[in-house]
Amino acid sequence: MSLWKRNGIYESHISVEGVRYRKSTGTANRRLAEQIDRNHKDELLARQNHLAQFNPSMTFGELTAKFLAEENGKAWHLDRLKALLPAFSHTAIGSIGKSLVRQYRVHRHQQKKLTETTVNRDLECLRHILFWAVDEGFLAVNPLSRLKLERERKKKRQVLSLIEEELLLDAAAPHLQELIIAALDSGMRKGELLQQDWKDVDFSRKLLFVSHSKTAEGECREIPMTARLFDLLWQKRQDQGLVFTYKGRAITRIKTAWKAAIRRSGIRYLRFHDLRHSFNTRLMEAGVMQEVRKALMGHSSGEDVHATYTHVELPVKREAICKLEEWRSKEADKLLKGERV
Repeated sequence: MSLWKRNGIYESHISVEGVRYRKSTGTANRRLAEQIDRNHKDELLARQNHLAQFNPSMTFGELTAKFLAEENGKAWHLDRLKALLPAFSHTAIGSIGKSLVRQYRVHRHQQKKLTETTVNRDLECLRHILFWAVDEGFLAVNPLSRLKLERERKKKRQVLSLIEEELLLDAAAPHLQELIIAALDSGMRKGELLQQDWKDVDFSRKLLFVSHSKTAEGECREIPMTARLFDLLWQKRQDQGLVFTYKGRAITRIKTAWKAAIRRSGIRYLRFHDLRHSFNTRLMEAGVMQEVRKALMGHSSGEDVHATYTHVELPVKREAICKLEEWRSKEADKLLKGERV
């Protein structure tokens, strides 16, 4: 035990290599004293290991600025930081602990109706940045390394029907139409599509090689093109640059165009990410095995992260895409027959 109470005030007593260091916490509050005690221990360990940059008093706002400048934070980080920075910007990183996290969770739920999943993603981002602080030597340990996240309820995933697909495509702007078709026929994530480069489109073999992915497993995976996707890309083919653009410029956001298309189409609301779920569901209904679907979508196998990708060969992937096209054709025929009746 490293906390001792003297004259109503807690003191931190830490031993390092046989030397005892004493420091008054200046408080009679046990929880606050425990936090100060942890910081005291971190400082001594950092001094012992010669961590020149050790700086637990750095604010989370300052740490975030360094993280974004040196790590080029992804869009996911930027999105989560919109909620994290107002809450933790002026807080010293050495004082961020589970009690503050509990307060943050309560505050987020008081602001507006949110799922536990949303708040969990916020805290995963916070924890990730604090791990980076440890790697850089600003902190000795991550106080949230063993943070237990709230249990998430499973939600029904929306799947786009063929009728809804037709209505959505008719209502979408041209640049969004291309992205919708590509997502439905390849299962690629929005971020992957927006960063797809022409140099990674192989027309001779009718293959897409994913240029950039949020997962290491998804990077450079090969996806056979459907006839529809091949025709779309062939008509707009170029030698270099981004595949999907708006008036020749990179697309950074599609939120406005997507909401407008959903509204004009009159269909139920879906997220763009639900197109990826639709691709997976359609493959499943076409009889494609789970591991093949994972390989096409860039999912981990749950064991060795490379296992799926080394065993699912290209011919199997081509067969899966053929099954997808056959499924789509049969479903379209059923709709036509139903209309005639």
